[in-house]
Amino acid sequence: MNVLVVDVGGTHVKILATGQTEKREFDSGPKLTARQMVSKVKRLAQGWRYDAVSIGYPGPVMHGRVVGEPHNLGSGWVGFDFRAAFGCPVRVINDAAMQALGSFRGGKLLFLGLGTGLGTALIVDGVVEPMEIGHLPYLKHTYEYYVSDHALEHKGKKKWRKHVKDVVTRLTRALEPDEVVIGGGNVSHLKSLPPHCRAGDNANAFTGGFRLWDNADAAGSGRARRTRKKARKKARKKAHNTAGKTGKKKGGHT
Repeated sequence: MNVLVVDVGGTHVKILATGQTEKREFDSGPKLTARQMVSKVKRLAQGWRYDAVSIGYPGPVMHGRVVGEPHNLGSGWVGFDFRAAFGCPVRVINDAAMQALGSFRGGKLLFLGLGTGLGTALIVDGVVEPMEIGHLPYLKHTYEYYVSDHALEHKGKKKWRKHVKDVVTRLTRALEPDEVVIGGGNVSHLKSLPPHCRAGDNANAFTGGFRLWDNADAAGSGRARRTRKKARKKARKKAHNTAGKTGKKKGGHT
């Protein structure tokens, strides 16, 4: 199965398809709507073959559906029919969860994405649990307020790094993960990583998007096997009934 992965961010939308080595991207921003995103992605992906789409969305997602409008993009995301718009199966997941899935190696993983905002996700034995910790109260505002792009730009790197270290420490103590991955575009601004942390890579978002469909081929093969088995059973039953009727007919003439 060929998959098109769409990583939607507050400043850029990045895409990559199965078999491709170079991502493509375009600017997003506070006016980008869901419909505009799909239209631009389809144009940008011309020439690439794909049977399904994975979307990493910068906001809350439940059961594969967007349940909250994004803070850094336009409107019209909640209730939007991505499957109909792309014309193929689509799986939507929180963007931090998608990058976390691509970073996962086992055990219990806490992912913190430092970018336009603060993306958070927890993976326990392969089960992904997206979270919205960034919007919880912290000091005089929220966690996200102190470790976001805005804080980095207006408070300076020194204060930003101090708050990042404190936030990582607090969340690590509360959630007790085996490992912490700090990803997002701003991880490069850290001089060093806190203990038991490793740096993520934005490319892991694409890995996570591909992994969303890892079982699809197996499931499809399973369905195909069941269909073939059902067809054979139906054919045998039909042949048996036909043979029975023919035998009765021959018996009537003897």
